[in-house]
Amino acid sequence: MIIAIDIRRISGFGVGTYIQNLVRTLARQDRRHRYVLVQGPQPSEAFSPLPDNFSRVNFAPGDRSIRNHLQFQALLEEHRVDLLHVPHRHVPLLVPCPYVVTLHDLGELFYPVSEASGVRRGLRDFLMRRALAGAARVMVVSRATGRDVLRHFRLDSRRIEVVYNAIDERLTQPLNESERLRTLERYGVNYPFLLYAGSVRPQKNVVRLIEAFAALKGELAGQTAFSNLKLIVIGDEPSNNPDLRQAVVRSHMEQDVRFLGFVPMEALRVFYQAAEVFVFPSLYEDFGLPPLEAMALGTPVVASNTSSLPEVLGDAAVLVHPENVFDIVRGMHRVLTEPGVREFLRRRGLEQARKFSWERSVERVLEIYDQVGVSRS
Repeated sequence: MIIAIDIRRISGFGVGTYIQNLVRTLARQDRRHRYVLVQGPQPSEAFSPLPDNFSRVNFAPGDRSIRNHLQFQALLEEHRVDLLHVPHRHVPLLVPCPYVVTLHDLGELFYPVSEASGVRRGLRDFLMRRALAGAARVMVVSRATGRDVLRHFRLDSRRIEVVYNAIDERLTQPLNESERLRTLERYGVNYPFLLYAGSVRPQKNVVRLIEAFAALKGELAGQTAFSNLKLIVIGDEPSNNPDLRQAVVRSHMEQDVRFLGFVPMEALRVFYQAAEVFVFPSLYEDFGLPPLEAMALGTPVVASNTSSLPEVLGDAAVLVHPENVFDIVRGMHRVLTEPGVREFLRRRGLEQARKFSWERSVERVLEIYDQVGVSRS
């Protein structure tokens, strides 16, 4: 088959990681099919070079533009594409071949951005329902997401496939001590810290994390080992979410909470490994990759007991109620102050992270490609 993959979102925070690892692993494992990577006007070098059965084509329109819906069909026909894989929910209206979709984030449906108008939300829901209704297969990244898709979109369960995410292989590369020290020095980090990494959208619950951290500092006030404990937040810039800064000021944590914005992968793994605890109190996750990444680097995790997180993290994390600030405090306090709990979480976290691999996930993706191709013929 000739299989097209829409990689225009390769620079995205979560979807981009998925695209990079999907393509890299397909390039290692599959020589039977030919792949056409549909890229934006600024090509990414994230996986160069690629084998001979991979080619790239430039397609300037963004995946939300009118031109995307009108012109994508011609591109697929020109390259005689048999199957299209869209690794996000923005499927063009006119697709002349069977297509599969990977769903990563339904959080916007359950926790919509307040600025979006009713008309905009209605159009988004219409396009998403239409995209999923026409898909030969809908790949979801957890069983929890599959249940939500069935409940919200009323799809045929036989078209839904669970294909787990996995950890970016670059995160697990060996890290020497001098590199670790240089990175921490570059960011001015010379103190113990708790870490959050990921988006700072409202559904990620970072405001409650800040409030919980302030309460935790109060509980630890008499313990010298934690007198200089900080909270570091890595991910999106907080400028579009003023609630975060307000929460810091309201909690009197201006000297103890740092927002670093985006950091490169090499620095991110240093922060994961150096953190005392990784805390992830998200209200909704389709998979929850950051806490699994922290586990892979031996860092104990406190995370929410909602959506997909219990499924992905198992018994390798302390799970807390994300809407209860005091439960978040309890979880962080327990991991910080009980060495036996910390050691158990480190050991179980490494075991849990090894259960997920891109090789196994891509094997399942290839099976789905073949199933769709056979059903078409």
